[in-house]
Amino acid sequence: MNGYSLLEHTLQNILHSINPLEEDWSKRFQLIHELRAVVESIEILRGATVEPFGSFVSNLFTRWGDLDISIELPNGSHISAAGKKYKLSLLGGVLKALKAKGGCRKLQFITNARVPILKFQGNYNISCDISINNLSGQMKSKILYWINMIDGRFRDMVLLVKEWAKAHNINDSKTGTLNSYSLSLLVVFHFQTCVPAILPPLKEIYPGSMVDDLTGVRASAEKFIEETCAMNINRLMSNKSRAINRSSLSELFISFIAKFCDISSRASAQGISPFTGQWEDIESNMRWLPKTYTIFVEDPFEQPLNSARGVSTKQLTRIEEAFRSTHFMLCSSNQNENEIISILVKPHVSKVVSRTSGNQNNYTRNGLPPQLQAQRAIKLPLQPHHQRQAQKAIHPPLRAQHQSQAHRPINPPLQAHQLQDKRMNRNQNSTAQGPTQAIRVQTQTVWRPKLDR
Repeated sequence: MNGYSLLEHTLQNILHSINPLEEDWSKRFQLIHELRAVVESIEILRGATVEPFGSFVSNLFTRWGDLDISIELPNGSHISAAGKKYKLSLLGGVLKALKAKGGCRKLQFITNARVPILKFQGNYNISCDISINNLSGQMKSKILYWINMIDGRFRDMVLLVKEWAKAHNINDSKTGTLNSYSLSLLVVFHFQTCVPAILPPLKEIYPGSMVDDLTGVRASAEKFIEETCAMNINRLMSNKSRAINRSSLSELFISFIAKFCDISSRASAQGISPFTGQWEDIESNMRWLPKTYTIFVEDPFEQPLNSARGVSTKQLTRIEEAFRSTHFMLCSSNQNENEIISILVKPHVSKVVSRTSGNQNNYTRNGLPPQLQAQRAIKLPLQPHHQRQAQKAIHPPLRAQHQSQAHRPINPPLQAHQLQDKRMNRNQNSTAQGPTQAIRVQTQTVWRPKLDR
């Protein structure tokens, strides 16, 4: 077995071991149930909704992944806004309620972050992060899920890269290294800059800053974003003239590691922009000046926010060393599977890889267990507010497997919608609400994923 074949075999074994099982989905659903009960018991939060986001919604979580929760405050049909002090007060109330309920461990109230967070470890040893009014996080999670619909290798790469980063202790923003969101964006960027490109610049999926368009009536704003993304993704997937990248997972992984081997030295002059799909010179990018960060990984949905703003100079050197050492070891000869596994995952994961190798009865490559994939029966009760949106957010997402696109053109199960009425409705809403940021509306036919019906 040559080097690439051995690495490919090992990567598939790792994916098999880290993909969530049916019980992993069920545990997270149960934890959401419990959090809803806690929130309903708090007088000041009556009417608020408990909505998951992050890797759970984007289907980019592993068996050990945490759970991100946003408590959305009631504001009629409009998007709610709350100041940081008020959010801190509300999270303090949730903290008291969790302590009174019992069963929560490692409670930690992070008050000095840009987005205040209440962290705890609940039942089933699942770590949970709670924030207030994090609708932008919800929409970012959904767009990452839709990006995976373009090419299933994206999900595989994100899972592998996050496990690799954990193994090298460079996946923790609290210690000055990369958070999971910025790692996912590095994978997006790699897929944009490999040859031929697998993903387009994200401005071709959603032009402009998505977060700026989350204003006014929530259902209208979300629908506009969803339909814009769906239309552009469908246009991309229907383009039969685009070049097809047939690289294997092992080839993509090694080229990803190689691409960022000089990330420390390069970061002083250039930033990573998934929005434009290319390296950007910092000095000529007026959005990023003045440069105040060690490395710049632009959030494509909230420009010019830096998703890697917490990375320190010292830790960036360690991050580069992790890329360099991994590249050297993966490209060296005389490797065996155990050595490769030790490079890519933590010891507790390597034990699972050894234990589960060859047994693939309890999972599928898209991360859904066979029972859920066949029946999709496990879902949370809908809340009175935003019922349709809650259903979409927590429904176990399905993912198209990576196929030989030369032989099987991608025909996603999509539904047509017209946006002419939408323009009139949005304009009427804007007039009624006073001066709000104008939202770009297109009138041509758009296509929406079957998931969102």
